[in-house]
Amino acid sequence: MAVDGTVEDVPDTPANAAAFGRQKGSRGDSAFPQLRNVYLVESGTHVICDAIVRGYQFDERSGALRLLRSVDANMLLMWDRGFHSFRMVHDCLGRGCHFLGRVPAHAILEAQEALPDGSFIAELYETPYDREKRRNGIRVRVVEYTIDDPAREGDGEKHRLITSLLDPQRAPAHVLAIEYHQRWEIEITIDEIDTHQRVHNKRPLRSEKPTGVIQEMYGMLLAHYLVRFFMHEAAQQKQLDPERLSFINALRIIRRKIDKFQITKPRRRDALYRSMLREIARELLPPRDNRCNPRVVRRKMSKFALKREVHTRVHHPRKSFAESVKMLN
Repeated sequence: MAVDGTVEDVPDTPANAAAFGRQKGSRGDSAFPQLRNVYLVESGTHVICDAIVRGYQFDERSGALRLLRSVDANMLLMWDRGFHSFRMVHDCLGRGCHFLGRVPAHAILEAQEALPDGSFIAELYETPYDREKRRNGIRVRVVEYTIDDPAREGDGEKHRLITSLLDPQRAPAHVLAIEYHQRWEIEITIDEIDTHQRVHNKRPLRSEKPTGVIQEMYGMLLAHYLVRFFMHEAAQQKQLDPERLSFINALRIIRRKIDKFQITKPRRRDALYRSMLREIARELLPPRDNRCNPRVVRRKMSKFALKREVHTRVHHPRKSFAESVKMLN
């Protein structure tokens, strides 16, 4: 499982602005009021299992904490460093769920026990005073690694993960570093909704009233859930990995079949449904290329670097991601 957030523009009306707020900036506020959505996604199927939809003034971290209502002991939850907090770890363990999260550079994690795979055991504390007194700590395992490939983002940088999986034999450090990379599947899920599912992906949502905005957003999430559910059913019938199926292809097939389901007699709908699943499973995506792109943008006002001519001549990685992960200890 993975958790992450995104924002959606909504129509610029007084009601929407009062309900959802705008992004603030030194050169002025955003053109449109915005929603801040936080999703809990199953990485393998891209199914959104739970969502928090609310105004921009609410931060992603508080939304992620609320999403812990939907995790259980059968899950491994992954999050990026922006979601790291003592409470996130504490509440996740309280639900019986394992976690694998990246931690920011300022997080203090002192090694207490070295493990044979290069990882180590540390105590996570809520406050500096608790750390000083060595009280109320949570025992975690720390995995430190770098990327040994100049063509990949983060080459030579130190990356740190913490996890509740303390046994290095059950979950080796190198395996955890590779599996954490699956957290990025949630970014593809968000792209499916914002870019492919919406007919006019450059426009804000349509409703001029807050209630309609919320209804439309949940309608989009339900529609995405249905597409991904049908893709999972189709993959199971053919014993395929759901990631081998094309979301765009499935979306087009489902749109074409809606009219047929409406005019088909009830006794024949099951056969039509099975036929739709076979059609969805017929077109397979090729294995993903071993490539990556620089995190740059064309817009001037952004936290990412400005896109330049050098970024159009990107050298593709020489190694697979698994081969490029290098343990630091």
